Amino acid sequence: MKTKQLIIALSTALFSNVLLAHNIQVNHPLPAVSVQKDGEINLNGDKVQYQGWHSAQLVGKVRVVQHFAGRTAAKEKNEALIQAIKQAGFDRNKYQTTSIINADDAVIGTGIFVKNSAEKGKKENAHSQVILDQQSAVKNAWQLREKDSAVIVLDKTGKVQFVAEGKLSAEHVKEVIDLVGKLLKQ
Repeated sequence: MKTKQLIIALSTALFSNVLLAHNIQVNHPLPAVSVQKDGEINLNGDKVQYQGWHSAQLVGKVRVVQHFAGRTAAKEKNEALIQAIKQAGFDRNKYQTTSIINADDAVIGTGIFVKNSAEKGKKENAHSQVILDQQSAVKNAWQLREKDSAVIVLDKTGKVQFVAEGKLSAEHVKEVIDLVGKLLKQ
């Protein structure tokens, strides 16, 4: 009886992971998606402005796209990668970090804090692209996990060269940094 229960539990776990898998494919562009509420955060002096954003805007530069739930735990999962990117000092004419914050996937009652944090992040890193997604448009279009983080590396044509959900290992952080360096030389 215990063997049968174990088989059922393992099958359920494997099957549920298949259902929750993202639909992002290496060597293909990201599935098209737009964010209309709030969208991309832009600065006009010290004033924050929002405009609609579409994934087609990811073409033209090598990018690390970071999508995360509007939760501190999700944001902090890949802080080591962000620090490694800052340390690498990639050429801003050819490289850009894009952070997509899913404010719809925040702890209830924290939406204003998520929005303020996104705006603060844009002010601190004006050269980065920051998108605030109030309706889970990106998470749904890319079939990403809730309450989590995803990292995607795009070449300058917008094709995916790396994708991972969850916290990256130290080896994956190095792989991402090395890959971006290689893509910038192409």
